[in-house]
Amino acid sequence: MATHSEVASPQMTEQLDNEEVREILKNTTDLRQYSRQIEKEFKEVENKSIEDYIAESQNIANLHNQINDCDDVLERMENMLMSFQSVLNNISTEITQLQRKSVSMSLQLTNRQSVKAQLSQFIEDMAVSEEMITIIMETPVTERDFSSQLNVLNHKLSLMKELSFKESKSTSDVSDVLHKLRLKAMTKIRSYLLEQIYKFRKPMTNYQIPQNAMLKHKFFFEFILSNERHVAQEICSEYIDTMGKIYYSYFKSYSTRLTSLKFEESCTKDDLMGIEDNASKGLFSKTTSLKHKSTIFTIGKRGDILNQQLEAPIIVPHAQLKNRYTVEALFRSEQYALVDNACREYLFVTEFFMVRGSQAQDLFNQIMGKTLTLMIKNLETSIHDCYDTIAMFLCIHLIFRYQLMCHKRCVPALDKYWDSLQSVIWPRLEHVFRLNIQSIHDCDPTKFNKELGPHYITRRYAEFSAAIVGISEHFPNELVSRLLLELQNEVECFILRMAAIFPTRKDQLIYLINNYDLVLGVLMEHTRDNSKEAEAFREQLNARSNEYVEEILAPHFGGIIQFVKECEHFFEKEQMDELRKQERRSLALVASFSANWKKSLEELNREVLLSFPSLLTGSQLLQLALASLVQYYHRFHKLLTPNARAQLTNIHVVMVEIKKYKSNY
Repeated sequence: MATHSEVASPQMTEQLDNEEVREILKNTTDLRQYSRQIEKEFKEVENKSIEDYIAESQNIANLHNQINDCDDVLERMENMLMSFQSVLNNISTEITQLQRKSVSMSLQLTNRQSVKAQLSQFIEDMAVSEEMITIIMETPVTERDFSSQLNVLNHKLSLMKELSFKESKSTSDVSDVLHKLRLKAMTKIRSYLLEQIYKFRKPMTNYQIPQNAMLKHKFFFEFILSNERHVAQEICSEYIDTMGKIYYSYFKSYSTRLTSLKFEESCTKDDLMGIEDNASKGLFSKTTSLKHKSTIFTIGKRGDILNQQLEAPIIVPHAQLKNRYTVEALFRSEQYALVDNACREYLFVTEFFMVRGSQAQDLFNQIMGKTLTLMIKNLETSIHDCYDTIAMFLCIHLIFRYQLMCHKRCVPALDKYWDSLQSVIWPRLEHVFRLNIQSIHDCDPTKFNKELGPHYITRRYAEFSAAIVGISEHFPNELVSRLLLELQNEVECFILRMAAIFPTRKDQLIYLINNYDLVLGVLMEHTRDNSKEAEAFREQLNARSNEYVEEILAPHFGGIIQFVKECEHFFEKEQMDELRKQERRSLALVASFSANWKKSLEELNREVLLSFPSLLTGSQLLQLALASLVQYYHRFHKLLTPNARAQLTNIHVVMVEIKKYKSNY
């Protein structure tokens, strides 16, 4: 907008001038005259201005003087300000210099304080007080003051070693005193630790007491180790030798005395599963002579050793001279004693001797190695002639649980020992297991009595299989599963061979059902319902039960069953003419059924219950037979002509009678 005004202004001025010229030309005819008039006016104005200037000359002179005075004042002020500026510049320079000096002095102060602190600490670290000398020389090592000053002495010795490498001259002032104090402290500590170790050798000593005393002063060994390694090695060797002999002596004596508490009559090869019951040293003849020994195929309460009795107090031989124990009970007591002692020993050596990993394992092996070897050899000797499979299997699972217990206590040192024990037991267990399988394979069915009830070999298998399956539930093993399957197949073959000696199919089925039912009942009582063994025998039992039902229904209702099977396909294909052709036959069957069905039910009930020693099994089979009869009866009813159907006994009447035989079991 400003630019536009500047451009428009000359135009407007020119326009005004033109208008004024036009006005002059309009009103005046002589331009020269007009020019003279204007010039005259200019003269008059100029004269008036001069007169005004002359009239005001005094004032102008005064104003000029005042302006000169002001110039002088301003000049003086300018000089003054310039002076102030110069002074301020000088002050700024001084402040900068002072700031630099302050920073420098602060740095010097910091350095001096740092040097003072380090120097004070160094002097304190190097200086040997009279109090330290007195306590190290005269105070017993068990006093708290001695331990406190020993820590200080160890720090001074470490510092002196560090400075000696730097060839520091300050160490020469105190090296002699510190050396003498070190020797004195070493002598007193060595004597104390050896004294504690020698206490282990006293008869009937509770070695936990000296061990706890050593742990209380575990810094003593650290001091010796950092200042005199050969003395530390001497103490360590003395401890290894002492404790190694103590453990070896204790476990050798304990194992020997435990062996005397073993049952005098142990299981032999005559106690295999397939050995006849009337053998010279049979299973049951032996168990009656031992009050507290159950059969070798029945676990009974022996399984408690893996649960409630796992951490029970160990057997004290001299207090149990009149009692006798199973193999696994003695094994548990011995191994639990080892676990308790070995875990405590491992934790002690790792803490006191300050070792970890492979070093801790090596030190532990030096102490316990001879003892562990002895126990492995003792197990090899005792297991060599063992025929008690359940006992050996319990021992293996004791090993699993004790190994897990050691790991929970952060003690991996016994892992190789547990593996060695397993390598001793597994081959023997497999060998005896296969001897049992072979003994069943070699059984001659003709040598046994012809009895329809469960065979004692079947009972042995049922109890044995349930025991093994129950024990291995938490720690399954492929080898055991394979052996159990082989044993199961062999027992099934034996049951079939035994059933074959009976002349009739019904007797064979009764024998099979009694044996399968026994095995299934024992397995379900002691193991899970869905175990592989239980499922296999459940299938066999169901198949034989259905076949048995058909077999016992045939003598009483065989005609109706046969009629249903032969004619049912006519009804399905809607061939009613063929069904009508069978009317005479169906009328005869209806008449026979109406005359004899109640008597047949009574005979059926009596026959089933007498054939099975288990009331529950007999009742279940009877109910299965009656249910099958009702199904056949319904199917028979559908196939009859209206004439024959009218003569058939009402199904409701039959059902009322059947309900009388309903079991309460």
